[in-house]
Amino acid sequence: MTGTTGRAAEFEELRPLLFSIAYRILASVAEAEDAVQETWLRYAAARSSPASAKAYLSAVVTRVSINVLRSARVRREAYVGPWFPEPLLTDPYQDPERSAELADSVSMAALMLLERLSPLERAVFVLREVFAFGFDEIASAVGRSEAACRQLVVRARRHMHGDGRPRFEADRRERDRLAARFFDAVTAGDVDGLRELLAADVALVADSGGKAPQWADGFFGAGQVTEVLAALLPPFTRIGGVVEPHQVNGEPGAVLRDPDGKIVSTWTLGVLDGRIQTIRTVSNPDKLGHLGPVADSWAVLRATQQARSAHG
Repeated sequence: MTGTTGRAAEFEELRPLLFSIAYRILASVAEAEDAVQETWLRYAAARSSPASAKAYLSAVVTRVSINVLRSARVRREAYVGPWFPEPLLTDPYQDPERSAELADSVSMAALMLLERLSPLERAVFVLREVFAFGFDEIASAVGRSEAACRQLVVRARRHMHGDGRPRFEADRRERDRLAARFFDAVTAGDVDGLRELLAADVALVADSGGKAPQWADGFFGAGQVTEVLAALLPPFTRIGGVVEPHQVNGEPGAVLRDPDGKIVSTWTLGVLDGRIQTIRTVSNPDKLGHLGPVADSWAVLRATQQARSAHG
C-alpha cells in the first residue's frame, strides 16, 4: 500500500498499539498522544515505504517516547507532592493473547515501578515484556545490539521484581465486588463496613500537583483512612457530587464528578489478599483534561465542608 492515503490507513490501524506503547513508556496520556502524532508526521514525510509498517512505526514511537521521557523526568523531579501517572480509563489496544500482560502493565502500581528504570530500560522492558517484540525488532527500535537489549531486559526485570511485581488478584470479579462494597460504604459513611475492607496498613495518597486541594503527605493505616473517607465522601454526595465506579488503569476505581458533571478526581484501588491496600487519587487538573471538563476542586471542597458543618 503506497501514497499518503495508504499510509494514513496503515497508521490508523496501528494507532492503538502505538499509543499503548507510548503511554507505558511515558505514563502520560497527553505526552503519549503527542508522541503518536509526531510518529505520524515522520511516517508521512518518509521518502520510501518500510517493509513492515508495524515495525517501523513501533520503532519511531519508541524513540520519540524515550526522548520525551528524558526531558519529562527533570520536570517530575520538581513536581509538587506525589507524582502519579495520568489516569487512563480505556486502553485502546487489545490482544487476547497478551491480555494479562497488557492489563498488568497499565496499572498504577506497575507504572510507578517502571519509574525506577532508565528511559532506555523502560522502553526495552515495555516492548519485550508487555508486547512480546523480538529482540531483533527491539534492537532496531532503540539502536542497540540484541545482546545489549537482552542485558537491558535482565536489569529491568531485576528492578521491577525486586520487591514483588504487582499482580492483579486471580479472581477479577471478586476484586470488582470488593470495590463496589467499598464505594457503597464510603458514600454512606459506613465506618464499620469500611474497616472490614481496608488492609491494616492501607495508604490513601493524592496527586494534586499543587493545583488542587492536597491531603498533606497522605493518610496511613485503616483507622486514619476510614476516618478521612467517612468525613469527606458523604458530604460530597450530599452537595450533588457523584462517585462513578469505573475501571482506571485496568484497576477498580472511580471518577468523582461535581454536581455539574465535571471531573474532580479519579481514584484507583490497589487490592491485595482480599483487602484494599492502596487508594491513589489524581486531582491535578492538568492530568484530567483528557477525560472531559474539569471541576473547580477548591469550590467543591468549600461546598463539601459547608455541607459537613451543616450536617453536624
